[in-house]
Amino acid sequence: SFAQAWAPVPLPRAPSSVTLAPLAAMVKYSREAKNGSKSCKAMGVDLRVHYKNTYETARAIKGMSLRVAQQYLEDVCEKKRCVPFRKYTGCIGRTPQAKEFK
Repeated sequence: SFAQAWAPVPLPRAPSSVTLAPLAAMVKYSREAKNGSKSCKAMGVDLRVHYKNTYETARAIKGMSLRVAQQYLEDVCEKKRCVPFRKYTGCIGRTPQAKEFK
């Protein structure tokens, strides 16, 4: 019959001796930090955030010291300051808070 002719064929399994490399080993950064004790690296996988928002936020805090960046992000969460969108500006509203970045 037709159903017997098109029965699913089981796929071959990989040998149990095969191990996958950890995800961190597959990541390649474009350059290394000059002073590793004063810098950090971050990576997010399957995060429920928009790339464009993350890009602009990272660009806003780039070059800030840790304490200044933390205070800035707390002010953003409390809506006292804003994150300026410089690259991805389509359909982004304006706010008077952005005057500090001119």
